[in-house]
Amino acid sequence: MTTGNGNKLKKLLEVHTPGTVCLASWLEAQGLSHDLQKHYRRSGWLESIGRGAFKRPGDTVGWEGALYALQKQAGMRVHVGGRTALTKQGSNQYIRLGGDKVYLYSPLGEKLPPWFSNYQWGVQIEHVKTAFLPVELGVGEVEDMGYGSPVSPFNLRISDAERAIMECLYLTPRKQGLVEVYEMMEGLVNLRPKVVQQLLEQCSSVKVKRLFLFMAAKISHKWLQFLDMSKINLGKGDRSIVPNGVYVSKFRISVPRELVDK
Repeated sequence: MTTGNGNKLKKLLEVHTPGTVCLASWLEAQGLSHDLQKHYRRSGWLESIGRGAFKRPGDTVGWEGALYALQKQAGMRVHVGGRTALTKQGSNQYIRLGGDKVYLYSPLGEKLPPWFSNYQWGVQIEHVKTAFLPVELGVGEVEDMGYGSPVSPFNLRISDAERAIMECLYLTPRKQGLVEVYEMMEGLVNLRPKVVQQLLEQCSSVKVKRLFLFMAAKISHKWLQFLDMSKINLGKGDRSIVPNGVYVSKFRISVPRELVDK
């Protein structure tokens, strides 16, 4: 290895975050040409995990480290959302026995690259493309250590609890059980009224808004009293969330009997 190539490798080791994926485009931006990347791969300094993506040999990389590369290196607008976001922020009761789906949300135009979609991360990835909420509203960064992986911490973009529960409601009832989401909502006693207000005002899904307010009222969450309902557009007409459901006149929705009886 020439001195110049050795210096480039040293630079790579300095800027690379352990436990994360290195994208070929990012490596080029660090001064590692396509030919040099192939040289490093043959020499055992890089290990391919799919076209255009590498990891350090011996490095433990999970889906979190792969998502980090999509967010930080590729600039993709994809974030951890829904039940996964609630779990990542300490609500471990939402992890099902035997593993769990990982819910990633993005705008309609984003597409996960094949190397990410095809790699076996040990979990099922559910990529939800939607425009029912503004892209950045209610999304922040948290330090992530993965699911027990021995890696350095790194920041991931993730839905705040206020947005995450609405993302869960967006998937009901076809991909997320209403009773299950209600049980999640029961634990969200510290939602921030200001953030909830902003999300509800800018949410384009009447179903999500009505279900959110119905559940919050049924649970009697204290933060609900601080919302300005006059600024929240709940649409017109009735909404049947499930066939043959029980009609709730206040919110003009039909929901499962088991949810009304809880």
